Amino acid sequence: MNAAEQAIGLEVATKIAAVVTLFKAQFPDARADLKPWANDPDTREMIDPDSIDIGFHLPGWSRSIQSRSILTQIRFYKDPVEGSHRAIGVEAAGFTHSGEQWRLSTVENWQFLGTTEPAEPVKEKLKLFCRQVFELFNGAPP
Repeated sequence: MNAAEQAIGLEVATKIAAVVTLFKAQFPDARADLKPWANDPDTREMIDPDSIDIGFHLPGWSRSIQSRSILTQIRFYKDPVEGSHRAIGVEAAGFTHSGEQWRLSTVENWQFLGTTEPAEPVKEKLKLFCRQVFELFNGAPP
């Protein structure tokens, strides 16, 4: 779900701002988009209500990143007893005008998949960002 819609309450809004700061620490030229999903019925049907989605747009296509935009989705599990939310996964996908170029998911083995992949230093920066997101929301990396 769009980060802007999930920013209800000071704690969540502060953590969303921290996620943006963490990403920009790795990719200073990126511009955050807290509403990456269109507000149409078809898109709304596919949105995961237990996620925070943030788009990051670069000033142009990047050879090392192999994309122009990166969509990040932080997935959560809500404990039905405690009512607490825990981050269970981070997904990042790089896009150009041609569509998705690569994807990183922390759910399985933290591997990159796609037609093109970022350069190794960029891959490490993205993995560091994901670890920092887990620390932010859960207090410890996975």
